[in-house]
Amino acid sequence: MKKLNPLKLNALQMKTLVLFQELARYPETGSPQQTGEVFLSALPHPHGDHFHIGRKVVASRNATGLHNQAVWAALERKGLIRGNFPLALSVTPEGLNYVTGIAHEILHGSDH
Repeated sequence: MKKLNPLKLNALQMKTLVLFQELARYPETGSPQQTGEVFLSALPHPHGDHFHIGRKVVASRNATGLHNQAVWAALERKGLIRGNFPLALSVTPEGLNYVTGIAHEILHGSDH
């Protein structure tokens, strides 16, 4: 069993990584690369108090790290993403496989 949060990400970094991992799962937002990374070319923008990633709904309050340069820098320093803030990023294989244990807390099934 993998240890949860071995890189000691803070709450904002963890939430942001969960969102990057989820975005990487959908062809509309993620493009798998030969390196094993997934390039993310489009980040969502909240409408009201939430936004959608595929069929999942995310509260806007859980997504403040998506457009936060310090969060991107921390995730890049820990080898979980490679970024060109604020334009685009790639989630590394380490980032794709990082076990956060919080996805169920911020990704909710869509009812619309």
